[in-house]
Amino acid sequence: MIGFDEALELLAENVLPLGTEQVDLIEAGGRVLAEPIHAAIAAPRCAVSAMDGYALRNADAAVGARLRIIGTSFAGGRPPPPLGPGDCVRIFTGAALPGGADRVVMQENCTSNGAEMEIIAEFGPGWHVRAAASDFAEGDLLLAAGTLLEARTMVTLAAADRAAALVYKRPRVAIVATGDELAPPGSARDNPLTIPESVSFGVAVLAQQFGARVEGRFSGADDLAALRRLAGRALSLANVVVVTGGASVGERDYAKAMFAEQELEPLFTKVAIKPGKPVWIGRAQGRWVVGLPGNPTSALVTARLFLAPLLGLLQGRTIDAVLNWINLPVAGAFPAADSRTTFVRSSLSDAGLVPLGSQDSGAQAPLSRASWLVRSDPSRAQVAQGGQALALAF
Repeated sequence: MIGFDEALELLAENVLPLGTEQVDLIEAGGRVLAEPIHAAIAAPRCAVSAMDGYALRNADAAVGARLRIIGTSFAGGRPPPPLGPGDCVRIFTGAALPGGADRVVMQENCTSNGAEMEIIAEFGPGWHVRAAASDFAEGDLLLAAGTLLEARTMVTLAAADRAAALVYKRPRVAIVATGDELAPPGSARDNPLTIPESVSFGVAVLAQQFGARVEGRFSGADDLAALRRLAGRALSLANVVVVTGGASVGERDYAKAMFAEQELEPLFTKVAIKPGKPVWIGRAQGRWVVGLPGNPTSALVTARLFLAPLLGLLQGRTIDAVLNWINLPVAGAFPAADSRTTFVRSSLSDAGLVPLGSQDSGAQAPLSRASWLVRSDPSRAQVAQGGQALALAF
């Protein structure tokens, strides 16, 4: 059995990106950049107005001044004629300033008869001009390789005047749920010996949230021959196979044995964490296999802690980018861990983190309220109310 940080180090040392592909901008959302993005143009491309109003020379700016209106400037329109003394141009937000103009007076501070404009109110110290290249210059580095293309970064990518980008390929995931007791949701009520198979649905959503495509979900009883057939099918579809259940050492725990024909090579087989000690990761036929415990809470916690970083590494991200721990205030006491690193399921109130009342690894109802995992290491004392705790969005 190895420690949590040691398991992550093994992942970082052994997992390489899957490769890259060029995609159009419309398909780039949620992907990870495999190249740095430099601006192909400057922004703004010339000095532009930050307000609707009148562009003029600062030398002519005074309350009571009357100026000739010699043109109009719209965003994307032809540049207006240059200004002489006593001239101004009607201008709109984002429009190019005329030559000679160095200030915009907001329209609220002016009146106009169409031919002339008069400044009728104090216009304050703001010049309301965005200088050329004040946002970024042509050639500036805007996004580094490894950047996740979220809503914010997609805006920056498009602003760089890029129609396509080189991104890392998305992992393809197949999920195999194991256990005699599992029944498709909606049918367990017909058999009192079964329970709804719930874990694969949560794992599938998590995999998609971290950039993967889910190619298939399968469920199999505790029959080794049948599970071996499922293993082969899953490996043929995906480059990451997730197995839920069968991770312990019981007589019918077949999660590792089902990959024997594919010569499974374990990377690690147990981790000193709570919940989720039986979690394991290995390789079979050049594909990654992740074994999650069957208990729902344990499965979801270990998927967040190990499957998510694995998917991130396959897409050129770092573990720190995926496991972005932050310190948050504590509103309820968090007990010290025992001999294993413990991840306490918690919610976040206005006052801070609050541990959920139930920390049972098999519980499912509390999962809907567990929005944070709070890390507690054996070497760390109890965190009292008012303190700070290391937390991960769950």
